[in-house]
Amino acid sequence: MNHNDQPQVHHLDKQDKVEVDINVMPQAEQERILAPPAAQGFSLESLGWDERWSEAWTTWKDALPEAVARRFGNSLVPGRVAFAHKHLYRVMGEGGESLAEPSGQARAAMLEPSDWPCVGDWVAIAPRPDEGRATIVGVLPRRSLFARKVAGDRRDAQVVAANADVALLVTSMTQDFEPRRLERYAALAYDSGTAPVIVLTKADQVADPAELATFTAEAMSAVPGCEVYHVSAHTGEGMSALQALLAPGITCVLVGSSGVGKSTLANALTGTASMETQATREDGKGRHTTTHRELILLPNGALLLDTPGMREVGVVTLGGNDGHGLSHAFEDIERLAASCRFQDCTHQHEPGCAVLQAIIDGELDASRHRSYLKLQREYAYMKRSEDEKARQQHQQANKQRTKAYNAMLRDRRRHKPK
Repeated sequence: MNHNDQPQVHHLDKQDKVEVDINVMPQAEQERILAPPAAQGFSLESLGWDERWSEAWTTWKDALPEAVARRFGNSLVPGRVAFAHKHLYRVMGEGGESLAEPSGQARAAMLEPSDWPCVGDWVAIAPRPDEGRATIVGVLPRRSLFARKVAGDRRDAQVVAANADVALLVTSMTQDFEPRRLERYAALAYDSGTAPVIVLTKADQVADPAELATFTAEAMSAVPGCEVYHVSAHTGEGMSALQALLAPGITCVLVGSSGVGKSTLANALTGTASMETQATREDGKGRHTTTHRELILLPNGALLLDTPGMREVGVVTLGGNDGHGLSHAFEDIERLAASCRFQDCTHQHEPGCAVLQAIIDGELDASRHRSYLKLQREYAYMKRSEDEKARQQHQQANKQRTKAYNAMLRDRRRHKPK
């Protein structure tokens, strides 16, 4: 294997510990992360482990630096991150649940927020059974990584979930329904490597079948080719069909805005009331309920990753992503664009533009076209920002190397025999 093709994994050379101060956590968070561990372990298969993960584990262990392999030997075991608060994690594995934290060296190597373990990650841990804890030694290469831009003016990426197979894009059939938001969620899902599925909640509040059909049609137009389910967690309508989609070993991530019924849906899928719920505000806007990310085993053997509601859905170019998710989410526009007269058509004013003609002919919604152009601009902006950041990091690395080289020359001159 070419060195450049090897999985990029953070390794720790020392089994040093970095304790997280649990006492500064909110009380509810303390109770969840410090809940008594499961009485027995989990089979790796029940957590989503398969032959591909087994091969990734073998490849990862074979690439371990000699010092790390010598220090940890055969003590390393795989586990899956089920809960995270700052940099303290609950990890599930064959030995049960344990609290785990990266060492100081791991923290130093994790330069970007996306470098840290997140819920859904498969990690290599060195258990410390006498303390009831473990040290995270490495993170296996991710199959998928659902991320968005952090809220506000910052350009950093916020990791939402790792290694999800399906992204349930949840929105309610109320006045908060917004097809443009679904387009953004779908672009993020495709970028992450997860398959998007639209879940329209609060079906019990839609009495008119024609109105239900309208919501469904608008959702399908927002994400062409995507499956759409309409459900009511209160009455059970549509829940059996959705549960049939979630096969044993499949990991699904719930994403959506606040107040669309994600926590209620999670409770219906788990058969518990573990997620707090709140009523929607009088203006139809949602309330934040879920404040953390958590991986939950469902009764049917699937895994559910619940996430906090998102007020802002900004795109990212994490891991060199060039915005291919945009092409998937707007496949209808991309297909029209192939018929434009000019290859570099911007679909805004050029003669012979098939996209603009489709709008004139009523085949394409003008608001969808505007959303497409807006997301294109956002991707371009984030890519320029990423390139500038990479350039600055390269310059800084060169300065550090030059500084180290000059220090070595001074040291040699100082110790040169006279």
